[in-house]
Amino acid sequence: MEKEIKDTAVLLLHCPDKQGIIATVTEFINVNKGNIIYLDQHTDTVQKVFFMRVEWELEEFLIPKEKVQEYFSTLIAKKYNMDFQIYFHAQKPRMALFVSKSAHCMYDLLAHYEAGDWNVEIPLIISNHPELEKVAEKFNIPYYYFPITKENKAEQEAKELQLLRENGITFCVLARYMQIISPEMIKAYPNKIINIHHSFLPAFVGAKPYHAAFERGVKIIGATSHYVTEELDAGPIIKQDVARISHKDSIENLINKGQDLEKVVLSRAVEKHIERKILVYKNKTIVFG
Repeated sequence: MEKEIKDTAVLLLHCPDKQGIIATVTEFINVNKGNIIYLDQHTDTVQKVFFMRVEWELEEFLIPKEKVQEYFSTLIAKKYNMDFQIYFHAQKPRMALFVSKSAHCMYDLLAHYEAGDWNVEIPLIISNHPELEKVAEKFNIPYYYFPITKENKAEQEAKELQLLRENGITFCVLARYMQIISPEMIKAYPNKIINIHHSFLPAFVGAKPYHAAFERGVKIIGATSHYVTEELDAGPIIKQDVARISHKDSIENLINKGQDLEKVVLSRAVEKHIERKILVYKNKTIVFG
């Protein structure tokens, strides 16, 4: 069930910090009869960089949608040396879901999707295992199985990339997808592939991090969602959270608490991406509220 929302424009920008940027941007919107419904900004005083997100209604906006980017670039962005993107609410992001065998994150994301919580389309699900196809069927989403080995990985990923292009995918979510993404796919979707992992990395690497954590008697566990880069698990962090652990917790409790964290943290990260509330600068993110 979709929520009826007026079409809006979202402007995300960063540039060298100077006086008058907020006034200039808001004046551009106001003189063209745009109604601002959201404005947030941040100044990195060390780097001397200004970040801003502003959203406005388009109902009476004088500049045609197809001309907004050109007008803003000519009138403002060039003057302030801005790096900017403009998005429109009516143009829904198109998300591809990558899964392996663990279903907890997949179910959580699809529940939000089915409930109409997010302004997004999910045209397809890709997996390197067949087990979760039945979950995709429950949500009536096409499921594509690409078995991957060392020998066929490049060939299979090329097929996956072709599938993503054919379906107009704008970003990907790795919902416990247990494969390392190739540099070719990362280059095709820079800062547009979202991953989730337990925050034990790099201290508790391997296939059984919760068992290793249990053996060490940890008092806190966590989960981290980040954009994928070519440096493994070192991309810009979007969301993190933690849960307290005591000597009373069994390995099963650790796994359950960890999976709950993974679901929440990944969903929050995906939501921020869909809402166009994330700015990536170097290897960090500015995540607007």
